Amino acid sequence: MSTDERRAIELLTRVCYGRLATSMRAMPFVAPARHIVAGGTVLLRMHGGFDYHHACNGSVVAYGADNLNTGAAALWSVQFTGTARIVEPTEEQVREFGARPHRIDGQDFRPVYLRIDPHFVTVHTMDYFEEHP
Repeated sequence: MSTDERRAIELLTRVCYGRLATSMRAMPFVAPARHIVAGGTVLLRMHGGFDYHHACNGSVVAYGADNLNTGAAALWSVQFTGTARIVEPTEEQVREFGARPHRIDGQDFRPVYLRIDPHFVTVHTMDYFEEHP
């Protein structure tokens, strides 16, 4: 695992949610997802009611997360690009995901899980310093 991959995994563990991007019927889309890191791969939990997981299964996807809305002076953004597969998590992984929403856009939440084996990882950092007049 490269230094960037290790750094990206470490940063990803600092937040719980990110955005999954791919295409469905030739149209791009972005969907929120909960993530955990397990054995060097990224596991996602998302709502199955929209069928996004079927569009992602076997396809190349991008998953990104960041701390951009935290107000921190040191901001970061990570992106994992790789093939996604529908998986059944272990009981331990389900516990690690934690509480799940009751409803998504008025529908009962139905969890589905994807694994992303990263082929390409990017880390971007932005440091802000207090400006003096």
